[in-house]
Amino acid sequence: MNSKISVMVSIVLAMLVASMDTTIMNTTMPIIAKELGGFSLYAWSFASYMITTTVLSPIAGRLSDIFGRKKVFSFGIILFLIGSLLCGMSQNMVQLVVFRALQGIGAGFMMPFPAIIAGDLFPIEKRGKIQAFFTAMWGISAVLAPLLGTLFVEYASWRWIFYVNIPLCLLSLLTLLPYKEVYEPKRAAIDYIGAALFATAISLFLLTTVVESSHWMYGVTGAALLTIFYLYEKKQTSPLVPLALVQHKTLKWMNMNGFVSCVALFGTSSYIPLFLQNIAHQSVFVSGVALLGMSIGWMIAAVPAGKWILRYGYRMLLIIGNVLLVLSGLLLALLNESHGFLYVFCTMFIQGLSFGLTSTVGIIGSQQLADAHEKGIATSFFMFCRNIGTAIGVTIMGAFLTKAADFMTGIHHLFLFGFIGSIVALVTSLFIRDESEQEKNNLLRSGEML
Repeated sequence: MNSKISVMVSIVLAMLVASMDTTIMNTTMPIIAKELGGFSLYAWSFASYMITTTVLSPIAGRLSDIFGRKKVFSFGIILFLIGSLLCGMSQNMVQLVVFRALQGIGAGFMMPFPAIIAGDLFPIEKRGKIQAFFTAMWGISAVLAPLLGTLFVEYASWRWIFYVNIPLCLLSLLTLLPYKEVYEPKRAAIDYIGAALFATAISLFLLTTVVESSHWMYGVTGAALLTIFYLYEKKQTSPLVPLALVQHKTLKWMNMNGFVSCVALFGTSSYIPLFLQNIAHQSVFVSGVALLGMSIGWMIAAVPAGKWILRYGYRMLLIIGNVLLVLSGLLLALLNESHGFLYVFCTMFIQGLSFGLTSTVGIIGSQQLADAHEKGIATSFFMFCRNIGTAIGVTIMGAFLTKAADFMTGIHHLFLFGFIGSIVALVTSLFIRDESEQEKNNLLRSGEML
């Protein structure tokens, strides 16, 4: 029990620093760029972190299946610590972009492990509560990060937004030491070529979201390398992404649903504050509080999700979650100048219920339907599909907003896109089929035994 408590503390601290680092830059980056110069690299300070984090997450999950969770998680914390130190010492924007990429590699190795280790340690019916607790950390970071960023800039230096990570990472490492790992790694050859092909292909896809020209060249090259990666993996005895996971009758649709739902509406939180500030004339603080509606709804739906899976299976819960997503998409599509904080808060609450249910069910499903030695890659690949969907969705929504004749026209177009996307997500959830009676019995027994 002490080992469980210790690893939970370690995981929560790692999640807190990684999630805060994602949001704290939003408020401080203008000041950092002004001091360091090089405004042309402004977007790359975010992109280098986002790309490396997204690309490395599934690779970290696969490595944890081979070497064990503790070693790979520790490696990620150490890399994140070093990256944070170097970011704080940056003397120009080029250095900051490079060191942010290193920090992103560390975050990529850290982010999948709350879900992976929780899947090792806790029974199905308790995992919803654990996932809800992790979600709370994201909610807390969304509130704390801008406040801390402002305090550091005004009373110390922007460099402390990175230096503050160092003691937290050290504490995370110390609390991880007593952890007695329950998972027995299955040694296998490391697919270096597959990892390189995968990382390069996905990086090129993500670059299309930040480059200003030649988007098609990056996209086509990424697609070609992804095709080569797939053909290469088919011939490997120890592939980076086991094809059985991609072809699994249930997992493939869970991954597809996670991807499409995030393309559709997960980027809402990036644009709703703009509406509240520009149209509803709310403060930055109030627009941030509106986003808490999503966190609250997420936690409410996630807590009982584990028990509901044992009772109702995956399909029904995912369909209900996607119906809620369509409802939130409809409310956003109807958003107009007369709507204010309460309308937005309630809409975000419904969307939180949706994502809380679909995300938790998807993570647990990824773990339960994969073999024990593939649980790490199955969990991280599901999260990867969601992250890729988010990156694409935010980019498409941003294009609608920037190319519109006026702000409200852009808001209408981007949320109409989200509503249509949520309908597509609902359709994908209809293809999900619950496991066979034998698999159901195994699921129930695993819940009882654990």
